[in-house]
Amino acid sequence: MTIPRVLTIAGSDPSGGAGIQADIKTITCLGGHAMSALTAITVQDTHAVRAVELLPPALVVAQIDACLDDIGADAIKVGMLGSAAIARAVAARLGDARMPIVFDPVLAASSGEALADADALAAFAALMPLCALVTPNPAELAALGGAVAMAGHGRPWLAKGGDLAGTEVVDVLHVPGGRPRRFAAPRIATRHSHGTGCTLASAIATELARGASLVEAVERGRGFVRAALLAAPGLGGGAGPLGHGQALRGAIP
Repeated sequence: MTIPRVLTIAGSDPSGGAGIQADIKTITCLGGHAMSALTAITVQDTHAVRAVELLPPALVVAQIDACLDDIGADAIKVGMLGSAAIARAVAARLGDARMPIVFDPVLAASSGEALADADALAAFAALMPLCALVTPNPAELAALGGAVAMAGHGRPWLAKGGDLAGTEVVDVLHVPGGRPRRFAAPRIATRHSHGTGCTLASAIATELARGASLVEAVERGRGFVRAALLAAPGLGGGAGPLGHGQALRGAIP
């Protein structure tokens, strides 16, 4: 195959800023073929998440089967899982996967609403050892037990710094047995940052599907997010969506 095949397993954002919609935009803009397995339907806009309806775990797995058993995938991105049952079902289905998995351990929406409970958080432990990369933000990292707990899974993880204060955004890549690698760029002052975590994880997964190294994939993924932030169209009255369509490959600053 000459086109990277990327499956995203995540929830839906009807406003198009995050979740499955952001993933599909990102994968497509980066030249991949996007497939999706929906875990939840949300009712949300740029202001808040108003309702969440989780899908049955068996239906989530059936969607994964439909994609992997026919088209196949070169990488998988996992985002919002929503429940322990879904997390365990996804981990069981992907246990023998032979492609890189990028897991964005979503616990809450950008507006603060919880999208996973304590049981779901505990069930993430079954998925993380399968991953090529886990991408927690500061709140997610703390909930997952911090750096010591993450190191215990024996897999690479990227500590995202976008939610921290400072004039730079610094992400730190931790690889077992290696020295932490720091990625930094000037902070872009904007309220239109909804879906940055989804976009970053999907971009990294697409680059891994293309055959990039982990460091290259993180660098390119960060560049795509930066370009999408700069191209944000200014939609909505709250945390608006990124400009995925304007952040095309080859136009990344």
